[in-house]
Amino acid sequence: MKQELNTTEQQGTPDQQSEAHPSHYEPAKQDLKTERELRRDEALASSNDEQRDAGKSQQADAKISSTDTAAGSRRAQPPEDFTGLKVSPASESAGGLPAIVSALKHSWAEMGAARTLKTLTRINQKGGFDCPGCAWPEPDGERTHFEFCENGAKHVADEATTKRVTPEFFREWSVAALSRQSDMWLNDQGRLTHPMLLRRGGTHYEPVSWDEAFQLIAGELNALDTPDEAVFYTSGRTSNEAAFLYQLFVRQFGTNNLPDCSNMCHESSGSALTESIGVGKGTVTLDDFAEAEAIFVIGQNPGTNHPRMLSTLQAAKRRGCRIVHINPLPEAGMSRFKHPQEVFDTLVGQGTQLADLFLQVRINGDVALLQGISKEVLEEDARRGGNVLDREFLAAHSHGFAEFAASLGAVGWDDITEGCGIGREQIREAAHIFINSRRTIFCWAMGLTQHRNAVANIQEIVNLLLLRGQIGTQGAGVCPVRGHSNVQGDRTMGIWERPTPAFLDALAREFRFEPPRAHGFDTVESIKAMHAGRAKVFFAMGGNFLSATPDTEYTAEALRRLRLTVQVSTKLNRAHLITGEQALILPCLGRTEIDRQATGEQFVSAENSMGVVQSSRGNLPPASTELLSEVMIVARLAEATLGGRGGSVVNWMELAADYDLIRERISRVIVGFDDYNERVRRPGGFYLPNLAREREWKTASGKAQFTVHTLPRHELAPGQFLMMTIRSHDQFNTTIYGLDDRYRGIRNERRVVMLNPEDIREAGLEAGAVVDLIGHFEGEERVARRFIVVPYSIPRRSAATYFPETNVLVPINSVAEKSNTPASKSVVISLRPAAVVAS
Repeated sequence: MKQELNTTEQQGTPDQQSEAHPSHYEPAKQDLKTERELRRDEALASSNDEQRDAGKSQQADAKISSTDTAAGSRRAQPPEDFTGLKVSPASESAGGLPAIVSALKHSWAEMGAARTLKTLTRINQKGGFDCPGCAWPEPDGERTHFEFCENGAKHVADEATTKRVTPEFFREWSVAALSRQSDMWLNDQGRLTHPMLLRRGGTHYEPVSWDEAFQLIAGELNALDTPDEAVFYTSGRTSNEAAFLYQLFVRQFGTNNLPDCSNMCHESSGSALTESIGVGKGTVTLDDFAEAEAIFVIGQNPGTNHPRMLSTLQAAKRRGCRIVHINPLPEAGMSRFKHPQEVFDTLVGQGTQLADLFLQVRINGDVALLQGISKEVLEEDARRGGNVLDREFLAAHSHGFAEFAASLGAVGWDDITEGCGIGREQIREAAHIFINSRRTIFCWAMGLTQHRNAVANIQEIVNLLLLRGQIGTQGAGVCPVRGHSNVQGDRTMGIWERPTPAFLDALAREFRFEPPRAHGFDTVESIKAMHAGRAKVFFAMGGNFLSATPDTEYTAEALRRLRLTVQVSTKLNRAHLITGEQALILPCLGRTEIDRQATGEQFVSAENSMGVVQSSRGNLPPASTELLSEVMIVARLAEATLGGRGGSVVNWMELAADYDLIRERISRVIVGFDDYNERVRRPGGFYLPNLAREREWKTASGKAQFTVHTLPRHELAPGQFLMMTIRSHDQFNTTIYGLDDRYRGIRNERRVVMLNPEDIREAGLEAGAVVDLIGHFEGEERVARRFIVVPYSIPRRSAATYFPETNVLVPINSVAEKSNTPASKSVVISLRPAAVVAS
């Protein structure tokens, strides 16, 4: 079988494929210092006098502080105004009539009834368009006429809205005035219709021709001292075709600075899995859920973030599968589910109870809990005379079991229960569900991937599954659930700052050029580089970079220091308002729209969470005649830029005229895409190869690798909490559709902090109190102002808040080991009463 195209490693020739590769983050990522650290070093190095050193350090801090807070009149953070909080009991079930009403209400408001019917019935259909929301897969066989969820309908309606943001809008609204509006208001203005330019010193965006826009970008790029002074970001909505062309242009330009949204979400999954099983993707298919006897859902809220997953879990539960939910918050979607397409259950039924067991783990107590389950499995194996572990699998397919077992033997039960906040009996119950299951699937999302020890979290899942040989067998395996529709496909196409030599060799052979070999900047590294002046131009293919990234004010200052920022977008967001000296907005087609080029109507393709590549073809007229496809934007950018550097052997406009030609080139560069054009036209698409499913392990040892990790410890001072950022139900990534978190009973407000009632009383507060959140990290403090205290079912000393409002508290240097993912789920905070705002 061919080599797996994993999330973090692309492979080349058969000889290169046969090489076992170590963790793809060895050696470690670049240790870029912040500008504050660099100036402190410079100040300290200039004098041997200790007192003078301290004075210079203070002066450097003061200089940086004055620069960092000089935000001008444009707000990097959303407004601090309250919108009228209403709190009700949390929902006991997800789906049902409220989900139908919410989806239709939002769709009709954005599109009207006729356009709603025309659009929603094409979502995720064979021959239709891929939902631009999450990456949960569709059934391989028969699909219903309504193969979408509430949030998918909202996301499609959001893109297919009839509202428009025209040049007249930008004449009326200054950039500063726009920055004082809420994120929801910005998004609600509608689709961008024309390319817009914010000139140096300007206060308003103004229309610009596409030719002038591309010449401006090309001029700035070609004026750089080195290509590495440019950063090229990619969001998860970008198609395979656009992503491949984009990375080809960037590497022909001469850099590997290709950060993407995966750096901030499942980078930890790719890092952990590549080291453990040799594949950076999940190992299960949708059919495996129909065979599983137990499913563990950990650090994930499917009811809000992946609602179509609930129907899969419901089907599994109805045939007898046991389901365990592990999360700091109880989530309605894992309690009961009413399938919106089952009329009786929707109207009068109670729904299907999903979780047999809920383990309310402390924030970042997952390593302790998973080690506890594994320890219980080993102890039960000893009690049963060796009949629990799959010793044949361990001998033939694993490496490091003895070291792993010894490490668990040295961990005390008191440390485990204290670390996770779960009692021994509940841990034993979870372990016995696992032991009694011959086929077990573990699913996870950001609740595991955004901690300092995120890689350890995921590798402990692998350790547990390896004990009973439950990877590479039907109905069992690992399932990282991706949060954006083609974030996995973009990585497969080569959007990665650390490409393998094999991938670069294949690219070089196909396109007859020498790609850069030095590793580029990931997202966190890019922000630091921009802040320190090592990058001068930023180009974003989709996304909302400012609101998606950590340390909002630091990131904003980094963007302000650039010469040019460029955003390829469908709708207005805050990243358009915090800019470099000059800024461009380039409006592009959406997934729902017809893409017509010189050779006729085109389609694109995307890869879902389970490695299925399928076509996507929009059916709506473009929102404006001025829109270009992402593919065409890349092609014209490449022509304008590379033409000024001696040209390129690539006929960019020929590729943009016929996407089949792009797919032909992909098939010759990336393993698994043979006969791409023929196979992607098959109804439902095709699966990419996955060696771990076949029990072939491309690891350093040549076997599935057990790993050993110490228990994380969080030393909280009195009055401190460990905070995690989460989404509301009316939200997809940074896009805010509304102000209701319906399932949690929090309505008409986003500036809330959820705390345990006992912690509220102990802090001398009460429900409804208004507090500032103070972030603590390595002696630094960050502040998020004006949040309303809401009592909630959450473990003691824990807190939950919505992002992007509290991204300002996530330190730029607080990242996961190996993956460098921002630790947005492990933020140490304290509370203080907020200042009274004069009315």
